[in-house]
Amino acid sequence: MAAQTVLILDFGGQYKELIARRVRECGVYSIVKPGDISLDKIREIDPIGIILTGGPNSVYKKESPHCDKAIFDMGIPVLGICYGMQLLSWSLGGEVTPCPSSEYGRTKMQVSTDSPLFAGLDPAQIGLMSHTDQVTKLPAGFRSIAHTVSCENAAIENAAKKLYGFQFHPEVESTPNGTAMIRSFLYSVCGAKGDYDLKNLEQQLISDVKKQVGDAHVLLALSGGVDSSVCAALLSKALPGQLHCIFVDHGLMRKDEGNEVEAAFKNRDLDFIRVNAQERFLKALAGVTDPEQKRKIIGTEFVRVFEDESKRLPNVKFLAQGTIYPDVIESGGNKAATIKSHHNVAGLPKDMKFEGVVEPLRGLFKDEVRALGRQLGLPRRFVERQPFPGPGLAVRVMGEITPEKLEILRNADAIFREEIAKRRIKADQYFAVLTDTRSVGVVGDFRTYNYVIALRAVKTSDFMTCEYAPISHKVLGTVSSRIVNEVKGAGRVVYDITGKPPATIEWC
Repeated sequence: MAAQTVLILDFGGQYKELIARRVRECGVYSIVKPGDISLDKIREIDPIGIILTGGPNSVYKKESPHCDKAIFDMGIPVLGICYGMQLLSWSLGGEVTPCPSSEYGRTKMQVSTDSPLFAGLDPAQIGLMSHTDQVTKLPAGFRSIAHTVSCENAAIENAAKKLYGFQFHPEVESTPNGTAMIRSFLYSVCGAKGDYDLKNLEQQLISDVKKQVGDAHVLLALSGGVDSSVCAALLSKALPGQLHCIFVDHGLMRKDEGNEVEAAFKNRDLDFIRVNAQERFLKALAGVTDPEQKRKIIGTEFVRVFEDESKRLPNVKFLAQGTIYPDVIESGGNKAATIKSHHNVAGLPKDMKFEGVVEPLRGLFKDEVRALGRQLGLPRRFVERQPFPGPGLAVRVMGEITPEKLEILRNADAIFREEIAKRRIKADQYFAVLTDTRSVGVVGDFRTYNYVIALRAVKTSDFMTCEYAPISHKVLGTVSSRIVNEVKGAGRVVYDITGKPPATIEWC
């Protein structure tokens, strides 16, 4: 997809995906790998630069994640961020100690504008700090290039060896000139050419799919969401006459959504097949309360349904999915932290009957998928549709899934989405959650003990981070009143005002 790559080494930082996105926004391809990657793997990737992420640990503790120290002698430019800077310093003989006073939030900094990372910027900058340790003694050959009132080494460099460190987080919006700093590292230090371009990506993806599949047929799991719709458009262009799109209605869709998906795709130029498997999925999920187990059960059942359907189709050897890069990263693997297992990644059974899995979007972020969809000519309503998880309402019903709970959630969710759309409130994703909590209420003269409904609406550009949407109390009051009066079984409504991080957008 690109001649140049920047390697992001993950040490458990909550912003690793955002670092990778920022690099791509600057026109350079990036990938995320575990922090303990081998030197041979790094040489195979042949990156023009390496970025070490933040993380929650203290580098001086034995159990903390480390990288091979030889990375710093490979001649590849390195930028350490937060924990990554502390790891860089500690590995090269510097000292890292607990802070007398921890730094959190937007912090004023003074930077050295003679450093290539701060060239063209004002000396006074703002950086998002989030650390309880700090570098108190620099390794030989390093100098401080930024400081705050309480952090003498807010940024460091060894220009001769092209080794740099930021104690703050340049990848977040709270660091106003953070992207410019990352861009300077990429172009002024790493010598980036800016050769990552989605315009060229389409042909590369089509070529890769043709090479993988040959003349075999492919069965695509089509949900009607952004990712699977873009995947369908790409595969139909790459494999004319070889693609079969199966929409599995697992009984976990939003209100009327199954019929809407069928209406949208039934008359398009592809082989659309709807499979009604509601009873099958609900039976498999009976009694299950753990969200990770739900995802894996759903992933397994999806594959089994596709295997059954493939027997009725000619020469089907591959299963295709709209898996995207955040699905892969959040599902963990090796020693990377598992945020939540995505059913289409960690939930796939090892004994699949397919020869392989086709995932052309696996390396793309959500905004890149949307851009590719527009490039492929998909209608706006598909490209801009808000995400809906593959496991559907299974991850929005807390606790055991029952037909009764699904019906309560469908109706409450439909009311919330209707009111948001009607008022044209600016939110990138919004939905209802059926909690596993009941509360006492009064209807007429009778005591009730019904479910608590949680509402979630967020604003985000990348779905890697988000802020809650500040919906007015008047609108929330209207939604609450409608839900408790119109939805049997719903007794109380609350609004989730947590950002990502520390929360995820979905509840589980």
